[in-house]
Amino acid sequence: MLTPLDIENKRFSRTLKGYNVDEVDDFLDQLTIDYEKIYKENSELREQIEENKKDLEHYKNVEKTLQNTLVMAQTTADDIKANAQERANQIIRDAQSEAKRATETISKEEFEIRKRTEELKRQFDVYKAKMEALLISQLELLKDKNNEE
Repeated sequence: MLTPLDIENKRFSRTLKGYNVDEVDDFLDQLTIDYEKIYKENSELREQIEENKKDLEHYKNVEKTLQNTLVMAQTTADDIKANAQERANQIIRDAQSEAKRATETISKEEFEIRKRTEELKRQFDVYKAKMEALLISQLELLKDKNNEE
């Protein structure tokens, strides 16, 4: 690719029937100025493209990192949710087991109390029957004593 300096330093050979040298020099001078602007602009654009490529690569890496972070966060959230659900299920199972044990204990205590109550009723009936018998015998003794007098 020609540089602006190449155009500026270019010299043509002269002939008798050639172009007007001043016009060619003026045209080449104008061409050199325009070409130099385009050359600089092209160079700046290439640098900007390189910077944009670097930025794009950086943003792609950031995007990939963010995607990985989101996936990891979702996985962690799912794990936490599953662990919490399992813990809740375990608490429910433990509570049900404890409730069953408490119910069984209360049922046993109720059975023992009923058994003891029945025993006390039976003892009371026996005591009552003995007292009635004693009172009847005492009453008969009094009747006999009254009859003797």
